[in-house]
Amino acid sequence: MPVRVRPGAGRTRVGGCYDGPHGPALIVAVGAPAVDGKATEAVRKALAGALGVRPGEVSLRLGATSRDKVFTVTAPPDSWAGRLVDLRDNG
Repeated sequence: MPVRVRPGAGRTRVGGCYDGPHGPALIVAVGAPAVDGKATEAVRKALAGALGVRPGEVSLRLGATSRDKVFTVTAPPDSWAGRLVDLRDNG
């Protein structure tokens, strides 16, 4: 799933859509800085929480050093796919 990261935000927020290079991306703002993978890890945990899955079921696939990332969720899609669409399109 494509994600657009906004590091250094005042608070963690998951929601909204960004037309990114990997297609429509879910926007995830985190307070962690974009240094040494801290923002990426914060996004992974925030994404898991917003989708209602365990953090271990969310992993980075592309974009370790980019604001435009692609994550993979290994949990069954019927448990989180609807929530993703709602967050991205109505967030």
